[in-house]
Amino acid sequence: MSDDLGLFAEESGDPQQRGRRQERDRLRRRRRRRVVTAVAGLFALLIVGGGAVYGVSQLLRIGSYEDYDGSGSGEVVIEVERGDTTSAIGRTLVDKDVVASAAAFIEAAKGNSEIAGIQPGFYLMKQRMSGEAAVRRILADEARAGRVEIRGGMRLEDQTRPNGEVVPGILSLLAEATCAGSGGPDTCVSSEEMRTTAAQADLAALGVPKWAVESASSAEAERRLEGLIMPGIYHVQPGSSAEEVLSSVLQASAAKLQAAGMPAIAEGTGFSPYEVLTIASLIQSEAIKKDFGKVSRVIRNRLDTGMPLQFDSTINYPLDKPTLLTDPSDRERPGPYNTYQNTGLPPTPISSPSKAALDAAVNPTPGEWRYFVRCYKDGTSCFSETNEQHNAARQKAEERGAI
Repeated sequence: MSDDLGLFAEESGDPQQRGRRQERDRLRRRRRRRVVTAVAGLFALLIVGGGAVYGVSQLLRIGSYEDYDGSGSGEVVIEVERGDTTSAIGRTLVDKDVVASAAAFIEAAKGNSEIAGIQPGFYLMKQRMSGEAAVRRILADEARAGRVEIRGGMRLEDQTRPNGEVVPGILSLLAEATCAGSGGPDTCVSSEEMRTTAAQADLAALGVPKWAVESASSAEAERRLEGLIMPGIYHVQPGSSAEEVLSSVLQASAAKLQAAGMPAIAEGTGFSPYEVLTIASLIQSEAIKKDFGKVSRVIRNRLDTGMPLQFDSTINYPLDKPTLLTDPSDRERPGPYNTYQNTGLPPTPISSPSKAALDAAVNPTPGEWRYFVRCYKDGTSCFSETNEQHNAARQKAEERGAI
């Protein structure tokens, strides 16, 4: 059979036909590779281009953060805890919806040196504030809420000066601290409610130290917590109940008492820890700091010899008078705090003693003094071993106008 059309060239083994066919196949394969390479290149270009667009979008977002506009509205209480950084405060503000993001607060606080001075405690803020508005607010005096300062010598109850001025006591200050914002008196604990809780609540549950519970429980109801709140700064959460406030403050005070060495410092003194607390309160109420050690010695010397203490501060204590001077009629009035008529210590502390007073109570200055009188206007006392010396010191004190 002839193959004029070349249909059977390969089968026939014609070398020329096979060569042409192989050449055509190589050309087709080359074209396919070019197409695949072009498509792959285009795909890669798309990926790179898309990544570039995403990268640019991310770069444009660097430094941006959510932030509210304006000074906010409503009221919310936030707490700054000891050791909180600016970032930690920012996170607290976010949790309370004060700011939209911690970054908004942090950025607004940059370069403001006052931020580092923010003290622990409670702050009255608004919700949905801009970062700048939140910084201004938290640094403002009106934002501080629930801060109570207890000073050495303060008492639970209010006291009335001879001129009629009322000096708020610890319980009144704590009650006032529960008020915050525009909620009005309905958000506050009254002084009377605070007194009732102090007189009736379970002492151990409130946080009174174990070593003081028994003695404090046997005291008159309104005197049970006297001396158990150490001087210092306390933070009361606005809106808290009377029991919550007293529990928080007493637990914080118990930690202060422990840091001051109680009850261990009473060991070897011959006094119980509660009696040491009582002695310290007498020292705090009768003298200025530099005389604490000598007043402590007078107390010891009188107790050791069975002499009555004869402290005017104890006479005035149940009368809610802040003065040291007493009337003869008051000294003649019987009662557990009359140290002119009774020997020994009064049944409870009469004020809040400082750490310095506690130290003096267990470490009295060596001496034979049994008398002292405030003989200088700055509060310095003169100490005497005999009554004759004491009378002479008292006369000089009157001449100086110290008493």
